[in-house]
Amino acid sequence: MKNICVIGIGYVGLPTAAMFASKGHKVVGFDVNKKAVNALNRGEIIIEEPGLKELVKQVVESGNLTGSTECPEDSDVYIIAVPTPINPDKTADMRYVETATRSIVPNLREGNIVILESTSPPRTVEDLMLPILSESGLEMGTQVYVAHSPERILPGQVLYELRTNSRIVGGINDESAQAVKALYEDICEGEICITTATTAEMCKLMENTFRDVNIALANELAKMSEELGVNAWEVISLANKHPRVNLHSPGPGVGGHCIALDPWFLVEKSKNALLINQGRLINDSMPEYVFEKIKDTLGGFNGQLITLLGVTYKPDIDDVRESPIMKLWSMLKKEKVAVNACDPHANEKVGCMRDVYAACYRSSMVILCVNHKEFKDLDFDKIKELMEGDAILDTRNYFDRETVEKAGLKYMLLGDGRNK
Repeated sequence: MKNICVIGIGYVGLPTAAMFASKGHKVVGFDVNKKAVNALNRGEIIIEEPGLKELVKQVVESGNLTGSTECPEDSDVYIIAVPTPINPDKTADMRYVETATRSIVPNLREGNIVILESTSPPRTVEDLMLPILSESGLEMGTQVYVAHSPERILPGQVLYELRTNSRIVGGINDESAQAVKALYEDICEGEICITTATTAEMCKLMENTFRDVNIALANELAKMSEELGVNAWEVISLANKHPRVNLHSPGPGVGGHCIALDPWFLVEKSKNALLINQGRLINDSMPEYVFEKIKDTLGGFNGQLITLLGVTYKPDIDDVRESPIMKLWSMLKKEKVAVNACDPHANEKVGCMRDVYAACYRSSMVILCVNHKEFKDLDFDKIKELMEGDAILDTRNYFDRETVEKAGLKYMLLGDGRNK
């Protein structure tokens, strides 16, 4: 069993640390976030993820997982799982990866393994990390084994997918790749594929870019459908009956720390990422598109109250990173529009209301932004009584039109040109 230091105990690092600890490894979760570290040492978590709370409590009580705000000196393995956000100019902000890498150097010794899990632009391992790690005086690839092994997990199913998904290990040489593969075999039941570090970086980026570009196609379809008088959702349903077609669903934008950011890493690094760049621009335009629909429906903003149902970037989680709804909310605030935002998952994080009906009280317009399960079977008769207006905008094709209209409300669906 090994001593493992996981640098960054957020949505990726903490589940990874807990999984290794559950296999008997001695794991330290290192983070500058004292709140996260203190919670970990109490056997608690500050994020929402099914099954994680119970697992963390178990491995902390066993003594196999502890938290620290100081990088431990004695580790066999260092796993970097820090954020890789983007700058305002859409370039990658690699400060956290650089800082994490530098924190390792004083403690490196022969035989150590260093793994980057953070999603990063191509050649991050080769061009950013290796020069820093080489300052230790050790030879990379023979005395210290270095690789990129990106996470491929879905929020809400993290523990299951950590265990069952296939995994890519990109080493700076074969010795590094084999050492890291042997480590991950402890927690991964899926196939572990060996490649180079840069290829692994490209694979992770293209996985998320594939989804982003396809969502952009669906969002462009939604805009065209409203222009041409057809229902995009019907088009998608019928087109997907073709055995080789799988159109995605439109929505108010793309969020999360992966799909909304990763394609920009490719745009930054390659002049040939033209389709990728356009897809990002389309998806980033959707909050403004929804904003204009709200404004048009209300005939301008004149002191009305707007209700937003859901602010996270996807349903049934508490993650608001890069959420397009947070951007929409900000745009409404700038216009001095009163907003009641309701989200049962993120209410503590961003000050949302928890009760749907209270959020609809005296509202001029209700927008279904995120299809949380709590919003599935609402009492629209009650909502009609509470509202001052009658407009319901469904951006996710989640509500039943007949039920909404039977309550005397005006139902509008994003991408349905027949509304006009």
